[in-house]
Amino acid sequence: MADIDHQAELIKAGAHVSGLWDKTMFYARRYPLGAIGAVIMVIFVFSAIFADVLAPHDPLQTKARASLSPPTTEFVLGADMMGRDMLSRIIHGARISLTVGVASILLGGFIGVFIGLMSGYLMGWFDLLMQRLIDIMQALPLLVLALVMAASLGPSLENTVLAISIPLIPNVARVVRSSTLSLREMPFVEAARAAGMSEMRVAVRHVLPNILAPLIVLFTAQLGAAILVEASLSFLGLGVPEPHPSWGRMLSESAAEYVRVAPWLVIFPGLAISLAVFGANLFGDALRDILDPRQRS
Repeated sequence: MADIDHQAELIKAGAHVSGLWDKTMFYARRYPLGAIGAVIMVIFVFSAIFADVLAPHDPLQTKARASLSPPTTEFVLGADMMGRDMLSRIIHGARISLTVGVASILLGGFIGVFIGLMSGYLMGWFDLLMQRLIDIMQALPLLVLALVMAASLGPSLENTVLAISIPLIPNVARVVRSSTLSLREMPFVEAARAAGMSEMRVAVRHVLPNILAPLIVLFTAQLGAAILVEASLSFLGLGVPEPHPSWGRMLSESAAEYVRVAPWLVIFPGLAISLAVFGANLFGDALRDILDPRQRS
């Protein structure tokens, strides 16, 4: 009897895996650009996690004899002016960019979710005050506000995360507020109030779970913007400082002086930034369509 039950469990598990694989392939065929974006992001995430294993050299090790070395078998993507391997620095740069991007989105998203949820659920003076503050923040573009924050805080990894997360708050707060306004009068919310739940518990337990789908899409879409802003801040010397290998700082160090004699110093970091932003945007667009009930067949 135990053997029969064990075989039944194996069959059920195999059917689940098969169904999950079929569903993945269905979405990949329906949204080919989204599948390409997902593959690009998986490659970058894999490189960031296993950067210490994948990098052929120490990204901080300098070799005077290899200064401005073109792509060779030893330095696949060439070496910079200090003889540091470009491939290793780009691989480790993926860890910096994704860490800053994800941390910024999580921090800004947490604050934005709190403001949007309380603003849409409580309304009144709190909603009026928060919306005017958000209007002021949205009057400045994302990059300009991040520049102001980074210049005020100074260059460091933690300050870069904070400088990027603050400008992300208004978009998250607006999306959460609009979703909360449509949910606060739903019957299941009224039933929770009638059952004697506190307003905070109703908002967190019943309203918040129903706005996770648009939040996931928003976070994915903003990941590309966060990576691009981090590269811009590092390019201007206001982002992640040395010795961290940042894609934007690689461009800043080589764009003006070495672009003619060593173009690989500009091409490969720029290509990494473009692919990361491109992949995040493609994946975010496809995820929006998948989670949108109006797009489902």
